[in-house]
Amino acid sequence: MSELPVGWVLAVESSECQVYRRAAGFRGTAGALAILRCMDGAVGRGFVEVGDRCFVARYAEWDVSVGAVVGSHGVAVIDTRASARQGRELLDEVRRLVPDSAVRWVVNTHKHFDHVFGNIAMAGATIHAHENAAAELISSATRIKALIEADPELDPDQPAITAEVLTDVVATELRLPDTVFSSVSAIDLGDRFIELMHPGRGHTDGDIVISVPDADVVFGGDLIEQSAAPSFGTDSFPLDWPGSLDLMVGLLTSRSVVIPGHGSAVDKAFVEGQRAEVSDVAHLIRSLFAQRVPVDEAVAAGGSEWPYPAAHLGDAVVRGYAQLADEGEPGRTTLPLVSG
Repeated sequence: MSELPVGWVLAVESSECQVYRRAAGFRGTAGALAILRCMDGAVGRGFVEVGDRCFVARYAEWDVSVGAVVGSHGVAVIDTRASARQGRELLDEVRRLVPDSAVRWVVNTHKHFDHVFGNIAMAGATIHAHENAAAELISSATRIKALIEADPELDPDQPAITAEVLTDVVATELRLPDTVFSSVSAIDLGDRFIELMHPGRGHTDGDIVISVPDADVVFGGDLIEQSAAPSFGTDSFPLDWPGSLDLMVGLLTSRSVVIPGHGSAVDKAFVEGQRAEVSDVAHLIRSLFAQRVPVDEAVAAGGSEWPYPAAHLGDAVVRGYAQLADEGEPGRTTLPLVSG
């Protein structure tokens, strides 16, 4: 992934970030650079303003980034964390942030539990999502709960994910989206609006990108990740992902602040760099398939050509091979036609 210049790194404390933002006035490239990494190291420290009335909070559990966009008619929350308890905590934090404004809208960037299980706490808010995310949320939730129950062992490298946290995830009642769309949508916040776009399949088949045009802030969900490599799971579409990021890049300017689903704010150059890496994954899968490398040997065969650790790419290969086989790409094994 592309690295940001050292000079862009700011102090963690929100008060110092506020000083930098006031000096930059949120305008021009200098303003974008000044706020771009206020989130670095700010896990668990509450909301940080990354654009005009656009706030982001990072949480230690799964390093999820959650957004809040404030308008004259209310607040739109972008993703809701991983359980009912975490959703209530999020709602309390938003109320402290803007005590005179209600959370009226929620946007789920995709179907995964760490972004949607807090929906249940958002009473009175209308929840928006892509139609595929809404259709698959129950099955996705059932799967993750079963996985936790089957293997509740804690990861020592993730101290924030305690037994209590996992218990809360399993116990959470789902709340499904109220409003869905297929391609594009918008939400009127009063004195501003936010745009919702489904750029195509990638991390899932229901990913959406949320743009705040007047602030040049874009929430990318898990189509973009900063604190780890992109997550190619069992429901990902590695061959489609680069094209989806192409459309996302088209929304960005040199001044854009992009909020990934996990990690710190990034810029257009970072998104372009990650798009190139995701494209490398897709091209290598296609090449290995065309060479008839068996699926269970493909990860090893890719060797150092993979842009990410090979240990995390098994599902990407399986998913890519299956899609290529369904599409009848060269390399597919077929039975010979019966002659005579």
